[in-house]
Amino acid sequence: MTEYQTTVAATVTYTGIGLHSGQDVTITLKAAPVNTGIVFARVDLPGAPRVAATACNVTNAMRATTLEAGAAKVFTVEHLLAAFYAMKLDNCLVEITAVEPPVADGSSLPFIRLIQEAGTVEQAAERRQYAVTKEMTIRQDDKFITILPYDGFRITFTSINPHPQLGVQFGDYEITPETFIHELAPARTIGFMHEVEALQAQGLALGGSLENAVVYDHEKALTPLRFPDELVRHKILDIVGDLALAGRVSGHVIAVKSSHALNTALAKEILASI
Repeated sequence: MTEYQTTVAATVTYTGIGLHSGQDVTITLKAAPVNTGIVFARVDLPGAPRVAATACNVTNAMRATTLEAGAAKVFTVEHLLAAFYAMKLDNCLVEITAVEPPVADGSSLPFIRLIQEAGTVEQAAERRQYAVTKEMTIRQDDKFITILPYDGFRITFTSINPHPQLGVQFGDYEITPETFIHELAPARTIGFMHEVEALQAQGLALGGSLENAVVYDHEKALTPLRFPDELVRHKILDIVGDLALAGRVSGHVIAVKSSHALNTALAKEILASI
């Protein structure tokens, strides 16, 4: 069955604070022509420079995924990109008034609702879909992410964390709009009290709070959980957003302790093989 590209049916906006920058920011989703992909426009800068959400524009993946092209730079884009991917939104201009999209509640759910508010429309061009034909793996010490040929898009993730309330968590999901919305989109980013000071000294987590992250002290979660295994669900959400930088892909992703750095390295390898 032929699938056609989509864009938003109406212009919508969302205002909040950036997780790492701590800056107030507004994003505006606007319709874009076929084959545009997802493009960020820094409307706060002279000339509103643009950067496309593609793996070749990734310049940093420490704690979050950064895209850069000339004067246009945006980071922590993965939660928004995951929502676009899951909702099968192919083309969109994202006007943004600062360096980082709003963290919202630390999940993808507010962005899902924003896309639902806008609605989507089919466009007069077929959707591009790439089916992985060979195994591709990125390894780093005891961490890895691999993708195998598969009819569909499936992610299997094992998270291993020394925190007594976390330990080993395992998740295995077929990524469909319905599964993503109900099982993965509500899962929030995780933080640890003992890391906060060090992160803020690096200019990170300046906008983080108990309202937009699941925060753990040495013993327990300080935030009520949405899922007992919220950590691994969020890790899978991150992979959806990071691999969206390679386009729409069919394959089975298997990962252990993967990170934005490994995810985006795999996205680059997939893109290079297309």
